[in-house]
Amino acid sequence: MVIENNGKTTQVKYYNNFFNRLMGFMFKKNFNYAICFPKCNSVHTFFMREKIDIIMTDKNYNIIYIYKNFKPWKIILPKKNIYYTFEIPINKLNFNIGDKINIKDK
Repeated sequence: MVIENNGKTTQVKYYNNFFNRLMGFMFKKNFNYAICFPKCNSVHTFFMREKIDIIMTDKNYNIIYIYKNFKPWKIILPKKNIYYTFEIPINKLNFNIGDKINIKDK
């Protein structure tokens, strides 16, 4: 799966099991893909080595919240009406609140 935005594409990995959801990008450096966490309305960046962009959407992938250059060791408390949370390498994609994320098969 990939996200397309302004001619750029980024691979998306869906993390559904407990271990993958817990680990996310922890302890990783120089990653070039995005992670999608279904049914996730909060985030922590404990043990991360790099800043990330975080996008939170509803069930239809409409963007409700965007956190750019989110630093390690921070928390986003639970938000209402959020279904998908995406962690993306910084400046990889350029979305705005109200945009819809288009996910396509490769």
